[in-house]
Amino acid sequence: MKVAVLVLAGTETHEGLGRLVNALMLAQELKGAGDEVRLVFDGAGTEGLAALADPSHKAHALFLATRDRIQGACAYCARAFGVKEKLESAGIPFLADYKDHPSLRGLLAEGYTLVTF
Repeated sequence: MKVAVLVLAGTETHEGLGRLVNALMLAQELKGAGDEVRLVFDGAGTEGLAALADPSHKAHALFLATRDRIQGACAYCARAFGVKEKLESAGIPFLADYKDHPSLRGLLAEGYTLVTF
């Protein structure tokens, strides 16, 4: 399978953190099964990614387990949510293929199924 996991959830609420963690758990499961998986962080998901990249975060181990599947974070949203520098420090690439945002159409054209959290 080819699956792109689109993460729009941040950590501002308990529910948001739950969706963020569930997205990474799905990516970990797909990776373990040998599937092609890409993680894309957009909107508040850029803020969530920055939070999980911090070694002191309780879900940091999950971030590390899926780091090699992170395609990147939306360039526009990383600036809008004030986390561009944190993501740069963590070595996260920025996606700006369509109007400074990730191209979801591009993923679909490559045959990826989009799963959104």
